[in-house]
Amino acid sequence: MSQPVELTILMPCLNEAETIARCIEKAKRGIERAGVAGEILIADNGSTDGSQTIAEKLGARVVAVKEKGYGNALRGGIAAARGEWILMGDADDSYDFAEADRFVEKFKNGDELIMGCRLPSGGGTILPGAMPWKNRWIGNPVLTTIGRVFFKCPAHDFHSGLRGFTKTAFYKMELQTTGMEFASEMAIKGTLKNLKISEVPVTLHKDGRSRPPHLKPWRDGWRHLRFMLIYSPRWLFLVPGLLLSGLGVVFSAALAVQDVNIGGIQFNVGTLMMACMSVVVGFQLVAFAFFTKVFAIAEGLLPEDPKLSRVFKTFTLERGIVAGLLILLAGLVMFARALWLWKQADFGLLPSTEENLRRLIPAATLILLGIQSVFSSFFMSVLGLKTLKRQPPATN
Repeated sequence: MSQPVELTILMPCLNEAETIARCIEKAKRGIERAGVAGEILIADNGSTDGSQTIAEKLGARVVAVKEKGYGNALRGGIAAARGEWILMGDADDSYDFAEADRFVEKFKNGDELIMGCRLPSGGGTILPGAMPWKNRWIGNPVLTTIGRVFFKCPAHDFHSGLRGFTKTAFYKMELQTTGMEFASEMAIKGTLKNLKISEVPVTLHKDGRSRPPHLKPWRDGWRHLRFMLIYSPRWLFLVPGLLLSGLGVVFSAALAVQDVNIGGIQFNVGTLMMACMSVVVGFQLVAFAFFTKVFAIAEGLLPEDPKLSRVFKTFTLERGIVAGLLILLAGLVMFARALWLWKQADFGLLPSTEENLRRLIPAATLILLGIQSVFSSFFMSVLGLKTLKRQPPATN
């Protein structure tokens, strides 16, 4: 170790005795082709098949990581890495580490996160038998599309196991997860932190194991999707909430006056009730979007957002309370009118039950929205106390 290490090729390992030797030999060729001082680091997550001994005999450095999980293994390896440039990949012989020189060229250009792309959409290649059909045609394309739309990540393969990053960029991303979501979080946080991200087309080979892989396609696919949704309050809550509220308001306003006929279909007070429900649910989703965003920033799960700071300056607690009280007052006025009309009928049967519902349903909806607005404003203010302390003052 007389000369500084530039590149660390890192492999998380859990019982990979069948393939670890081939991976290390390819990694050696990759370091040689790249022409840099490098090391091969195995982050062992509790192997019981002698993987550690094989790796050490071939000159790799092995660090034991006791905490279980894909993300934990990588964290332990990254902490022990001597190189500023880190290339991580699975130890199942599905990736060719001899291609390390292509990643090194990107590092030399100043790139901070380099995604290996297996999918043809990004120039990659998937050899026969290398990826199950549901992963190739459903899982990876769908999750990658969601990642590109939700977070504007430039990668064409969101979940490639072969990727490079600088050690500085890794700590800048402040990753939190410990399991399979680690790969998704890296792509998301890399984008949100405005890292310089690039892509390298790679070839995915059929892994060399005789046992089934650790991955469970449907389970792990759902874990990645769930994680991406949680990290995107805009798409999980805000967009659906605005759509539901908008449609609900339009239908409620029309049906509160009279029945509506569209294409021969008659919409009446039953639809009015459902439209008002849509408004209430939409309002709740929009509120959840803000609650989640504020909480995530306060806990360091999402980066600070100057736009949110400006929202707090515009929609203050006092303004939220006033708006909520005005909505509540409008609902109470409508309810009072309904009571007055009932009194005119000596609190007996009204001439038209349908007309009465046109008054009561919107009134109840406005009363509910007013109450929610007031208490949501208080709750938002409580959540925002910590967030406002973390954020720099907004600039014009």
